[in-house]
Amino acid sequence: MLANTLHRPRSWQRATGAGEKLRARAWRVALLALGSSLVLALSAGDALAGQLPVSLGKAGSFAALAGSTVTSTGLTTLNGDLGVSPGSSLTGFPPGRVNGTVHATDPTAAQAQADLTAAYNDAAGRQPPQALPADIGGRTLVPGVYKTGATPALRVTGTLTLDGQGDPNAVFVLQVGSTLSTAVNSHVNLIGGAKPGNVFWQIGSSATLGTSSTFAGSILALTSISIDSGVTLNGRALARNGAVTLIDDTINVPTLTPPPPPPPGGGSTGGGAAVRPAEAAVRRAEAAVRRAAVRRAEAAAARPGSASQVMHRPLRQTGTRPQVRSYFSLARGRASAQASSGSAGVRRRARRATP
Repeated sequence: MLANTLHRPRSWQRATGAGEKLRARAWRVALLALGSSLVLALSAGDALAGQLPVSLGKAGSFAALAGSTVTSTGLTTLNGDLGVSPGSSLTGFPPGRVNGTVHATDPTAAQAQADLTAAYNDAAGRQPPQALPADIGGRTLVPGVYKTGATPALRVTGTLTLDGQGDPNAVFVLQVGSTLSTAVNSHVNLIGGAKPGNVFWQIGSSATLGTSSTFAGSILALTSISIDSGVTLNGRALARNGAVTLIDDTINVPTLTPPPPPPPGGGSTGGGAAVRPAEAAVRRAEAAVRRAAVRRAEAAAARPGSASQVMHRPLRQTGTRPQVRSYFSLARGRASAQASSGSAGVRRRARRATP
């Protein structure tokens, strides 16, 4: 059949085939580079955007929650719930005062302990952590995740400052490998919009707060929590397995505030509202990653032998006809020339195609 004569020149096929292979190779390189860049962007974005608060679930309403017993001496005041589970011993209330609900080995306390376990594991797994020295007194920390290093115990002497840097949703997660202890008259000071409800201390063993100290944040201890006399804790004392011991102390449960809703349409905050510094940093990082991916793709295409160079090289260099024609125009011209010259090959193919 005449249609069988519409074939590409071998030189065209060789050039086009090589070009297609190189084009596909260049696209694979570009896509791999872009994928790697997007992974880096997401990781960088997570780090820059800060942490979400650790969800405490039912445990969030408790000023003191223990696994075995809660013992109070003197006029302790709990501005929040008091609970114990699976133990059942609550001692010293009264004269200790509970401005909340007491839950002793009931379903609420059991659920609070389950939620505490989940919160503890969440806080312990937060990434990426920054290393903490053995004593963080006199230091200022910005929002993020922190972890004890070679010395798993952590101590606070003097004043520790947590600076929210103007972000009311700033979150601090401190991962302590073994014990936490604070010195007498030590302080945890919150500035720059930092809130005690967004500070979480994950303690791998037990915590001890020194006499007349002021502490901020929720203590999530694997074993026990001992609070010496005259301590003010703006947060929570939550012990998974052991006891909570109190002496004339005051614990104020932070107000539970939900996270801010996303802006309408999922876009940036409108109406002239200020964009959070962390969000602006994420946007800059993403833009930089996109620019880098484009540059890598362009560089890959510009290398000798790349797909773009083969496909845009003059036809004479690839061994094809010097005339620049489309494939169909070239094929039609070849068929017309063969038919007009009475090619024997065309006549034979025509006879074979005739029934």
